[in-house]
Amino acid sequence: MKNKYIQAFEDGMIKDIKIPEFRAGDTVNLGVEIKEGKKTRVQAYEGIVIALRGEGASATFTVRKMGANKVAVERIFPLYCASIKTFEVVRRGRVRRAKLHYLRGITGKKARIKELKTYNK
Repeated sequence: MKNKYIQAFEDGMIKDIKIPEFRAGDTVNLGVEIKEGKKTRVQAYEGIVIALRGEGASATFTVRKMGANKVAVERIFPLYCASIKTFEVVRRGRVRRAKLHYLRGITGKKARIKELKTYNK
């Protein structure tokens, strides 16, 4: 249980930030601001969300992408981070787990995640 003053402070920090609804298994495309010396640029980071944890202002999510030469790169982002400029859910994944750490041990076609089909009736 959080202190009511801490809770009010965290609610004030995150009230203006719009994050689309997503979960583990979704493919997301993030625009992350990179600072190099005095210059800043926005770099695209696209990968599969393998874990969500925490709540409120301290919530984080882990994104795993395949880099050069089939080397996987995982990065943990704070959910309400000022360096995330764009956040887009590219694809919804159909998974039966909350944490997809098993993807670390498999490669190739086994590591694919089926797309969640949504029907508008």
